[in-house]
Amino acid sequence: MSDVRSRLRGSIVPLVTPFHPDGEIDTQSLGELIEHHVTQGSHGISVTGTTGEPGALTLSERLHVLSSAAEALRGRLPFVPGTGTHQLPETITITRHAAELGADAALVIVPYYARPTQEGLYAWYSSLAEAVDIPILMYNIPSRTGVELAPETVGRLFRDVPNIIGMKEASPDFAHANFVLRETGPEFLLFSGLEALCFPLLAIGGAGFISVTANLVPREIARMYEAVREGAWDEARDLHFRLLDLNDVVLTETNPTAVKWLMWQQGAIGPTLRAPLAPLSRAGQARVRKAAESWNLLEETR
Repeated sequence: MSDVRSRLRGSIVPLVTPFHPDGEIDTQSLGELIEHHVTQGSHGISVTGTTGEPGALTLSERLHVLSSAAEALRGRLPFVPGTGTHQLPETITITRHAAELGADAALVIVPYYARPTQEGLYAWYSSLAEAVDIPILMYNIPSRTGVELAPETVGRLFRDVPNIIGMKEASPDFAHANFVLRETGPEFLLFSGLEALCFPLLAIGGAGFISVTANLVPREIARMYEAVREGAWDEARDLHFRLLDLNDVVLTETNPTAVKWLMWQQGAIGPTLRAPLAPLSRAGQARVRKAAESWNLLEETR
């Protein structure tokens, strides 16, 4: 477990799931994306998290994406697939598959729609952790789940459950992250899941970030972490402010709508989204294009 804690740091890229025009998974493009991030200096790979449209994938498709990603990655970077659903048995199945593939950890979202109590969340994560043999990163994203993991619940789980080692924090309330780290201490791996909070979280002891923007500018996102690690705080801060506009527009019309459109413009993937997501509107395209042009994202290709 200590080895995993030392390796899971920096920019873990939450990949999109590329689709063919008919909606089928584009496994070849997924492999090419992984190669791109290996060469661009990303510190880890995640699939089938929020950016990967997991709710639009069948169980067999999710297992296929995990297997394909692990095969393409070949252990060259840490692998942290998203394995959570709103059903505990299904979550256990996907998480066990991740363990069998040799994933370094599983990213498990707070169960959505049900809006459980804190006691229900404690029981959920405890039951999952006991049923699998893999480190677990919890995933707190109240905008998607309707309920937040309280700092006290996070601390209790970290103290009581040995293979719960950290969390992806996507609460817009930065105070929440502070109270989580006060409850858990520096051994807890807290990753930012909100782009504008990636740099601030490092300042209070965060382990890194799982940022959708890394799909577009992986080298710069990775560098922000490395600069902090080297003590180059001014460089990291400058990157943070340079990235603000891009970080803002990648969430236009619900992630991953905008990032997939930009990656299509670059020729990296096709534009296909799965229902109920709709293609980026003309107004959305204009907004995204303005920020992307400042990074030359519409002129460069992989």
